[in-house]
Parts: sequence; C-alpha cells; structure tokens
Amino acid sequence: MTYDQIIKDLKNKVYHPVYFLQGDEPYYIDKISDYIEEHVLNSSEKEFNQSILYGKDLDVLTLLSYAKRYPMMSNHQVVIVKEAHDLKNLVVKEEKDQKSPLIEYISHPLASTILVFCYKYKSLDKRTKLWKAIEKNCISFDSKKLYDNKIPEWVTQYALSKGFRLNPKASVLLAEYLGNELTKITNEIDKLLLNLKAGDEITAEHIEENIGISKDFNVFELQAALGKKNIEKANRIANYFASNPKNNPMVLTLPLLHSYFMKIMTYHSLTDKSQNNVASELGVNPYFVPEYEVAARSFSEQQTIRIISQLREYDIRSKGVNNSSTAEGDLLKELVYKILH
Repeated sequence: MTYDQIIKDLKNKVYHPVYFLQGDEPYYIDKISDYIEEHVLNSSEKEFNQSILYGKDLDVLTLLSYAKRYPMMSNHQVVIVKEAHDLKNLVVKEEKDQKSPLIEYISHPLASTILVFCYKYKSLDKRTKLWKAIEKNCISFDSKKLYDNKIPEWVTQYALSKGFRLNPKASVLLAEYLGNELTKITNEIDKLLLNLKAGDEITAEHIEENIGISKDFNVFELQAALGKKNIEKANRIANYFASNPKNNPMVLTLPLLHSYFMKIMTYHSLTDKSQNNVASELGVNPYFVPEYEVAARSFSEQQTIRIISQLREYDIRSKGVNNSSTAEGDLLKELVYKILH
C-alpha cells in the first residue's frame, strides 16, 4: 500500500490490526507511525491503551503479551514498536512441530489492537516465512530513498503543501546541499518558513539568510559559471571553496560537477532538443534547460568527454591516491583552470 493510501485510510478511521513499515527512508515511516500515535486515540484513552516500545528492549513473546491485551474503555489499543529491526527473535527458523508465535499472531491478529512495526533503514528478507505472512495479512509499506534528481521537485511540492512557492534555483540549492535525507530537508524548510508569510516565494536569498547556504558561492553557481565560460566568476568561486574547505569538500563538489557534465554529454546526444524532451532526458526542471543549451555551445562533445575524464582523475587525486599531497583547494583551482582552457 502507498503512503498516501495509508494516511487517507487513517484519516477516515479505517484501521488495520498490523502495520509493517520498512525501508531505508525513515521520513515516511515516522510520518505514518506519528499519525497513528497522535490521532487514533484521544488523550484520555492513551493513558491505558497506548504503548510505545523499542525493539532493543523486547523479545517477540513480550511484544505479543502487549498485542494480546484488550483495550480499556476504548475501541482500540495501539502498540508501536520503534527500532523494530532490533527486536529479539523477530525472524526465527520454524521447526517441524513448532511455528513462530509472531507468524501465528500476524495470521490471526486481535482486531482491537493496532500493532505498528517501525523497521527503519533496512528491509526484511522477502524469502522468509515472516515476510510472506506479513504480505498476506498485514498492511506493509516499503519506504524507499528518493533518487537525487527527484529531490528538487519533492522539495518544491513540500513547500507548496505548506502554502509557499519555491523557485527552481532555490529547490536545487536545497537539494544539492542538504542531500536526500527528507527529515533533514523538511526540518530546515520548516525553520525557514517561520520567517516568511504564507504565499511568499522562497528564493536563494532566503536560503542564504536562514539556512546558511551561500547563494553566490556554491556548486550550482560554479556549474553555471563554467557552462558560460565565465572565467572570472568560476575562479572567484573556486578561491572561495579553497578558503572554506570544510563547508565545500571535494568529496561533495566533484560528484556534482561530474553529474553536470554528464548531463551536457547527454544533451549533445539528443536529436530532439525541444525544452520538454531535454528536461525529461536530463532529469531537470525545464527552467534549467537554457543553461544546458549554453553549456553545450561552450563545450563540444569531445571537450565534454575530456572534462569528464579530468573530473575522474581529480577525484582520485583528491583521495590521496598516487601519493598526491596537493591541498583540496589547490586541486579544485587547478581543475577549474583546465576545464576553462
């Protein structure tokens, strides 16, 4: 079942006896379990009918002793198992004459109990009998990490859900510097929104003022300067990075530059260079297509191939391979010079 379907059912008070929430993206797992924790029972019911447990403190039999209780003065009781991957004896090998107590419960759960497993950062082996029982009898949800190229659009939609607009440049800036950890992204956006009025457009200036990401000295601006062959601006940003290596490490800068030039390479290979097709093939917002058109004029296909090779070389050098002792900042300045000349 999808996240939206689960939340819709919960809001409509359609509850299920067992929810198994797993996967390497904790954001959606937390959102579902938090909704159940906060909304299924009222404040007076929670005192006797809501249990928040932690896997490291539990074994299966203890958990089932909670799950098999009947609610007091309520239609339901809620049992939420956080860090369920640490639950002792969660997956056991079934002997010929002995079945797993957890599988037995999952197959015939108590209708008045809402049992929630928060199995974060990993997934159950789908070959196990436990998973097959979960798939057959429970509401299961697999929370997967978003691909990096999906983050800007997700950030934009999140801002819209809060009543704010986010311009494309700002969304990319957030995605590049906050990564793909959705909880971290939403926390930073929520803090930023406290200083804005509903309906405002979030800009790069707002991000710089409230989150601390420079609107002028970042990889996004470095890419744009390189694409336009703006030597002065590219060198100014490279010098800034060199003087602030902790905030602009090569380990983050080089992969983003590599991705940028790979997109330029893809642009060269396209026969249909209409804006919508380019945006689709490159996985970017149509707003940025003109930037790639300019960059493709600045660098021929052969030049782009050479630059991609140089980026790989400098990635190796930045990791100290081949006894390279050049400082990261000097490596970047050297690389920028080679790209532009």
